[in-house]
Amino acid sequence: MPVEGLAGEPPLQPSQLSVQAVRARFAQTLPWDPETSDEALAAPALRLRRASVLVPLVARPDGLSVLLTKRTDHISHAGQISFPGGRAEELDSSPIETALREAEEEIGLHRRHVEIIGVLPEHVTISAYRVLPVVALVQPPFELSADPGEVAEIFEVPLNFLMSGANHERRSVALPDGVGKRNFYAMPYQGYFIWGATAAMLRNLYHFLRA
Repeated sequence: MPVEGLAGEPPLQPSQLSVQAVRARFAQTLPWDPETSDEALAAPALRLRRASVLVPLVARPDGLSVLLTKRTDHISHAGQISFPGGRAEELDSSPIETALREAEEEIGLHRRHVEIIGVLPEHVTISAYRVLPVVALVQPPFELSADPGEVAEIFEVPLNFLMSGANHERRSVALPDGVGKRNFYAMPYQGYFIWGATAAMLRNLYHFLRA
């Protein structure tokens, strides 16, 4: 999957990426244009299942970072980088509850450390899920414990790295039977290959914060 180009938009300024600025941005209503990924366009014409992910922005002394997970090798989407989250359960009172519950189950992030500040547009996946990204500020110190059945690794990426179009690579992969190709964004970081739905949601976070 060679790099075909870069999105190339300018990085957000440090003043736009502070805890106060991000919290204030989600409190505003400003016009902006979300991106629709090829993944959504290729989703099967079936009833979409509901899911939520938590987009945890960790307030570190040197700036916000994004908490991500690497999935284990024996489950669906093996080895991929993702936000903590999953499908909605019958007892969940809301999509936000789904995101909080899944984060507790997958990585042991207790909700007392989590301040929900808003949501991003739903992301439709090729596996027929309609995923709501729930954005939260997370205050250290906190302890994490990965569910070994789902999560191989928990790590953080500086938000300022992810909020620069110079780090958003355009790539594509050929679809089976010669029916075309699927375009996607990737954001490689220190050996972690962030792509697909996770990268698409981060792209929309970028567009949202720069509006």
